[in-house]
Amino acid sequence: MRFSTPAVALVVAIALSGCSAALPSASSSDPAERSTPPSTTRSGLVAIGGEREMFLSCRGSGSPTVVFISGTGGGADEWSTLPDAGAGADEGVGAPSSPPESQPAAVPVFDAVSESTRVCAYDRPGVTLDDGSPTTTTPVPQPTTAQQGVDDLDAVLAAADESGPFLVVGASWGGLIAQLFARTHPDATAGLVLVDSASTYLEQTLSSEQWQAWMAAIEGARAGDAESPAYEPTMAEFESALPSPSVPAVVLSSDEPWDLQVTPGESTWPAWLAGQAALAESLQAMHVSDTHSGHGIQVEQPDLVTTAIDDVIEEIRKG
Repeated sequence: MRFSTPAVALVVAIALSGCSAALPSASSSDPAERSTPPSTTRSGLVAIGGEREMFLSCRGSGSPTVVFISGTGGGADEWSTLPDAGAGADEGVGAPSSPPESQPAAVPVFDAVSESTRVCAYDRPGVTLDDGSPTTTTPVPQPTTAQQGVDDLDAVLAAADESGPFLVVGASWGGLIAQLFARTHPDATAGLVLVDSASTYLEQTLSSEQWQAWMAAIEGARAGDAESPAYEPTMAEFESALPSPSVPAVVLSSDEPWDLQVTPGESTWPAWLAGQAALAESLQAMHVSDTHSGHGIQVEQPDLVTTAIDDVIEEIRKG
């Protein structure tokens, strides 16, 4: 999902995309007792076993380690992307124009957060980079579930010796992976930041017709090794998962209307907003809904996402 594209392309991407190996040592419930992540910078493929490799990029030092999980089809570089300065608001969903000269230029989320702690981002199988090239991560059969996403994240963090505690940041479909990671590894999860995240509540807030039309759209868009989310099996994975851990959390929601465009004449926007509210309430999270952004908040309003992450880091460090 690339958020500097024209509005039609963005909405289509959203409509078609949706919205375990052992973990490294991070078993202590007290962040002060856990190991401090390394300060080494890495950017390249990591062997995770089974003749598979995953692209991982990490920078900075400090605890907690922030792990970025992109939306469907988005790679690690999604968190290092800024809005197209030449795109006006009429060219993209919530795409901001260039900031006035009196305002400082925006800093990509990955770069900004790496100034204060360890950060990592990775490419899931089948995603596409910002320049349109395919990821170097080994492809796998599609579609894939959130649990498969969790398993791959476990594997690449362990293989790269990246230790927790982890502050997991997930956007759109990546938000579902982040939520399930927290439920699967509550002792290793120190915090959550969800960026216009998909959730299990969408199955309830969307009408039955909208939900089925969305699932059919995703099914019809599958092509080759390109990443495709398996939503309905993922719903079953959540039903059998542990409850969400009680950790500092922020939910950021888009406030510039967009639509899945799966039921002509009936907008999915109200159902998306209802799902965001239900997600924030379930996590007892701070809900930031005044974002001046469309679906891609991490690209459209990177400073806002960075601030939310910094706030959670501060809470974690307070213990």
